[in-house]
Amino acid sequence: MPVTVTRTTVTTTMSSSSGLGSPTIVGSPRVLTQPLGLLRLLQLVSTCVAFSLVASVGAWTGPMGNWSMFTWCFCFSVTLIILIVELGGLQVRFPLSWRNFPITYACYAALFCLSSSIIYPTTYVQFLSHGRSRDHAIAATTFSCIACIAYATEVAWTRARPGEITGYMATVPGLLKVLETFVACVIFAFISDPGLYQHQSALEWCVAVYSICFILAAVAILLNLGDCTNVLPIAFPTFLSGLALISVIFYATALVLWPLYQFDQRHGGEPRRHMDVSCGRSHTYYVCSWDRRLAVAILTGINLLAYLADLVYSARLVFVRV
Repeated sequence: MPVTVTRTTVTTTMSSSSGLGSPTIVGSPRVLTQPLGLLRLLQLVSTCVAFSLVASVGAWTGPMGNWSMFTWCFCFSVTLIILIVELGGLQVRFPLSWRNFPITYACYAALFCLSSSIIYPTTYVQFLSHGRSRDHAIAATTFSCIACIAYATEVAWTRARPGEITGYMATVPGLLKVLETFVACVIFAFISDPGLYQHQSALEWCVAVYSICFILAAVAILLNLGDCTNVLPIAFPTFLSGLALISVIFYATALVLWPLYQFDQRHGGEPRRHMDVSCGRSHTYYVCSWDRRLAVAILTGINLLAYLADLVYSARLVFVRV
């Protein structure tokens, strides 16, 4: 859906066709000589070098290494697809809205590479003995950081400016939706052990909050990527405002209940890390239960701030149909 920003204008399409509302661009090799094309080449090369360095020495054992390898391979593959589409001028034939897809992907890729640039060296590289594998892993981390900066730069270059008519995902609320879903996915990774929350109904409510808000934000993203915001029984701006308001309220309750029942002894919590026997073990790929609880509490606060900003910025959008 295209939108306008005080005020950004988001345009909304009447058809589910992904090409409608997006400019038709004739493919040309000159695309690669433009600043954005050169930036995408940097993304392509840096992610390719990162996974090649790691794969050449097999330095990606365990879940953290697997995640990092997946991130670099995924980002390389999708960036390659974007370059091929632009070189061939195939934007109108692409199954998703080209007005929304590239910036949505760039934002996710920046977050993916940022997570790998932090997780890989802290949970894997530091435990490697000095030698060829460690050197390759350190170099891969460096290229992962370069890729993260390159994707973040693309987001900064292509995001909506005040007064500009653009796709919803290029606006601040659209980019915040990406952040909200990404943070929710990280939360899901930390609460993958049901033992962290099944003993208290208040904690189960927190998990329900994370799930409900994630699904709603994901639906908003998918509707925009598919250019089918008109399928909703209510107006899309109303849906977005309601989504942000409900998410703020829900996350506010989770921000209170999760720390209360995880760290307050009166409610069966453990206020000190040393009280958790699982934190006494030292393992390369293991995150103890207390650390998981703390991470979820912090991420809950981050997502609450994101939804608050989403709610505020959504009021500055003007939606127009094209």
